[in-house]
Amino acid sequence: MSDTPPVVELRDVTKSYVEGDTAREVLSGVSLSLWRGEFVVLLGRSGSGKSTLLNLISGIDLPTRGEVHVDGKNLGALSERERTLLRRERVGFIFQAFNLLPTLTVEENVRLPVELNGSDAAKAGARARELLEQVGLANRGGSFPDRLSGGEQQRVAVARALAHAPPLLLADEPTGNLDEATGRQVLDLLEGLTRRGQACALVVTHEPGLVARADRVLEMVGGRLVEREAHRKERP
Repeated sequence: MSDTPPVVELRDVTKSYVEGDTAREVLSGVSLSLWRGEFVVLLGRSGSGKSTLLNLISGIDLPTRGEVHVDGKNLGALSERERTLLRRERVGFIFQAFNLLPTLTVEENVRLPVELNGSDAAKAGARARELLEQVGLANRGGSFPDRLSGGEQQRVAVARALAHAPPLLLADEPTGNLDEATGRQVLDLLEGLTRRGQACALVVTHEPGLVARADRVLEMVGGRLVEREAHRKERP
């Protein structure tokens, strides 16, 4: 792939949950490398382990066995606080439900990750306005999220995820609450900004139509990760 190390590396990862007296294995011996500049789609049925995989990559949860490395750090060797700081600094999240803070304006929502990472207000504001212009919402910075359409809110969520220039973007069903046309616009935006910013994006979805966008297509099947053949269109 590259002379540079992967942004994400899973090494023989297994994850089990105890339910009563029984241990249920959700992931079984999963290995994976994700590289900067890649747009990767993860398919799988509901309950197949997609969200579990995201939680492990983000350090929200830890594997039962195996290792998860993000940006060169073994998450299992970090304290909970260190994992939280790594998420804040190195990971951007985009959710199906947008998860914008309703008491903050659009610009304040986008500024938040930059400010949490220690940037001053002027720098955070400039970064937020730059990204809002890129997502076509330069004139909505002073609005509150409830004044925006679903597609506009998701565009704000994309801008917020990219605000602190993370090397890793995790998107969990980012178009699930959008109509087809709006969802396509949001994905065009996410894909283009990801590639130009040289981040790695892992997009979790149940929509097979996203396969055409991917550098790689992964699928969760029976607790294991299967790589499918990708038929990617030309990059924007």
